[in-house]
Amino acid sequence: MIEKVLENLKISSLNEMQHASLNAPHKSDIVLLSPTGSGKTLGFLLPVLKALDPNIQGIQALVVVPSRELALQIEQVFKAMGTGFKVNCSYGGHSTKIEKNNLSQPPALLIGTPGRLTYHIRSRSFDGSKIKVLVLDEFDKALEFGFHDDMAYIIKSLPGLERRILTSATQMEEVPAFAGLKNATEINFLQTGKSAQHLRQKAVISKAADKLDTLFSLICKIGGAPTLVFCNHREAVERISDLLYEKGLFHDIFHGGMEQEERELALIKFRNGSHNILITTDLASRGLDIPEIEYIVHYQLPHNEQAFLHRNGRTARMHAKGTSYLILTEDEKLPYLKQEPEIETLPERDLIPQPTPWATLYIAAGRKDKINKVDIVGLMLQKGKLEKEDLGLIEVLDHSSYAAVKRNLADKVLGAIKGEKIKNKKIKIEVAR
Repeated sequence: MIEKVLENLKISSLNEMQHASLNAPHKSDIVLLSPTGSGKTLGFLLPVLKALDPNIQGIQALVVVPSRELALQIEQVFKAMGTGFKVNCSYGGHSTKIEKNNLSQPPALLIGTPGRLTYHIRSRSFDGSKIKVLVLDEFDKALEFGFHDDMAYIIKSLPGLERRILTSATQMEEVPAFAGLKNATEINFLQTGKSAQHLRQKAVISKAADKLDTLFSLICKIGGAPTLVFCNHREAVERISDLLYEKGLFHDIFHGGMEQEERELALIKFRNGSHNILITTDLASRGLDIPEIEYIVHYQLPHNEQAFLHRNGRTARMHAKGTSYLILTEDEKLPYLKQEPEIETLPERDLIPQPTPWATLYIAAGRKDKINKVDIVGLMLQKGKLEKEDLGLIEVLDHSSYAAVKRNLADKVLGAIKGEKIKNKKIKIEVAR
């Protein structure tokens, strides 16, 4: 089964951490500590898969996560594994009616955020008596977000638990008692020194009143490479975005105050290369399915060292190299930097980076409408007259889909497929805004 999963995921072999997790003593609790981007999702999904029994009807495993994006990401990975087991997602902002309908024919694996899962347990939307395996993913982040009471309630409501798997990207001093861990096997791959070797730390000195203009100049110098700009507050994200729009610089934003669909679209565009600049809060510092980032920019210094490490963990992963920039005023202290950063000078003249070569098309149908990637590829290549290299990443959600196409061909494609049908249905297709 594992070999087939790896084949479906197009992975040649498991990494050391995933091997250790898969081979942990049978039914023992696991504390899995590993950096962001190291493959923790597969690290806990493989032991979950081993525990699933095709002869049992009902939910057998539950994964609790701190964010909607992480829930959707894990669901996508599990579906891509091609196990034959049903999976469903529950999270705030999603229709409770749809979720209750899904749960009336329960999946083997349920993934959800603490608040929404608590709602379903109280509403008796599902029977938790057959749940044998519980995963608390990004557990420290969930505690940070204030989900202590919800998680305690969920765990108390699962009488048949045989195994708990707790994951984190940071070393925790103590695991709260409500988690119920017993003689847990710790699998610790938090070797921050390795990634630090591949990370260059630079600083740009700026007057406090000029920080916005300094950031703009830095982005212009960086050019078109994938870049995450981190702020401490969503107001700063919006302020930066307003300036960049005024300057004509393509980008997107991501923070907790946005509607779920807006957040999903921002990540989709960033993944498929339609935008290479994402202005964000620490919400994007971990647990999100985004590509290897070349540059991290700290527009504002985070409140603590752990947040700083998580932000920087978005680049220089595994064997890749990356650069982390700090925008500092002259008197700003750096309490958690082990060495002085290299000072970066900015050019006198700003050259705005060109838009990326990709644009995103929105397709008003998805999985629930029986639409899949093959349908979209067929439409774009056959009716839209695109070459394979002109079609990029395609993502199919429940009720919508998104396809990256070469920006200079987007209008031509839309003209060619206007009025065409997918699965005998006429479907709205337009450039995603």
